[in-house]
Amino acid sequence: MSEFNKDDYLNDLPDADDLAASSASSAAAGAAQENPAPAAGDSIPSDEGAGAAKPATEGETPANAGGKQAGEGQSAAEHGEAEGEKPADADGKAAGDDTLTPLGKAKKEAAEYLEALQRERAEFINYRNRAAKEQERFRQHGIIDVLTALLPALDDIDRIREHSEMDDSFKAVAAKIDKAFEKFGVEKFGEKGEEFDPTKHEAILHKPDAEAEKETVDTVVEAGYRIGDRVIRAARVVVASPHN
Repeated sequence: MSEFNKDDYLNDLPDADDLAASSASSAAAGAAQENPAPAAGDSIPSDEGAGAAKPATEGETPANAGGKQAGEGQSAAEHGEAEGEKPADADGKAAGDDTLTPLGKAKKEAAEYLEALQRERAEFINYRNRAAKEQERFRQHGIIDVLTALLPALDDIDRIREHSEMDDSFKAVAAKIDKAFEKFGVEKFGEKGEEFDPTKHEAILHKPDAEAEKETVDTVVEAGYRIGDRVIRAARVVVASPHN
């Protein structure tokens, strides 16, 4: 057997460039045989009739993709405008004013002014009633203060009237004082023989009485005074009580 020589084997191999050229020429020849060139009278079939889609090359965007993106952009813009717009239901007053005629708007404004006026009138009436009550309360406090200061003098007049004779001038002064207090609503109470009432009488002494069937006023030591239902001072009395 002969000895293997590497250099001789490599020299017998064909060149790579020649192989590539021969492969390209063979492929072109095969393509020409499979798809012969049409004659001058033959019509070229249309891609639209065949229903074949034109392949997109690099850098080109398919038509349907562009339309989809445009539709998406338009819907997004419409959605943004819809969000930016204020619905009519959110502001019923504005929507109602837009639909009303000038006469309807005038009637609506007149109704609103009337309602506001009625509210103001009701508030004023409540304020006036509160002010009147406060004024009457302060007035009564003033009368009570004056009457409380004059109670000792009134008690002396009652004692003089009961235990001694009064001349005409003194009687006239005492009568004027009583009328002045009556003018301001002050009422004097507490008389001998009336039934004892702990809500308006102050018993300073209980005296047994065989003839008494219930507790009664035997002696009025100091008269009582009141304004309306408010007792300023209870009448101080001696009470006649039954034996049992």
